[in-house]
Amino acid sequence: MRRTLLFAAALLVAPMLGNTAAAQTAPVVAELMKDIDGVEKKFVALAKATPPEKLAWRPGTGVRSFGEVFLHVASDNYFIPASFGTAIPASTGIKSDDFKTLTAYETRKVTREQIVSDLEKSFAHLKASMAKTTAAQLDAPISMFGMKSNAQGMWILATTHLHEHLGQAIAYARMNGIVPPWSK
Repeated sequence: MRRTLLFAAALLVAPMLGNTAAAQTAPVVAELMKDIDGVEKKFVALAKATPPEKLAWRPGTGVRSFGEVFLHVASDNYFIPASFGTAIPASTGIKSDDFKTLTAYETRKVTREQIVSDLEKSFAHLKASMAKTTAAQLDAPISMFGMKSNAQGMWILATTHLHEHLGQAIAYARMNGIVPPWSK
């Protein structure tokens, strides 16, 4: 009797498990998200270690300031998922069809604490969008910044973009005598 009940329960639960497995994050995207977790920790730690008076520093005319680099990362963490159909929070003021709103977001005058908060919220937004990508969706065509690729290619691009700007932020930090917290 007990075996029969267990077998019956297994038959009832199996279809639900199948649906759960089908909705799981694509393995390659899950791996990218692990990498992004590490990048996020470094960005947040570096933003917290940056003296507020250094946030306006820029290496030259026409180049993003230290604070603008952090805000650029946050803005793209909102903007990139819009290409995948994830709505950008209205509170950001960023619109997926208007690059000027990205510039406005990135050049706002905000405190270091607000930059840290913006980074944390934007990374949560990015990862929530990524987590929705299933293996079946990886080949779906995506167009972003005038480029055409697929979902997998664009999530890889989003990840490499973060590394590009982390390197930039590390260089800015070193130029200002700031030692990245994880390298002490």
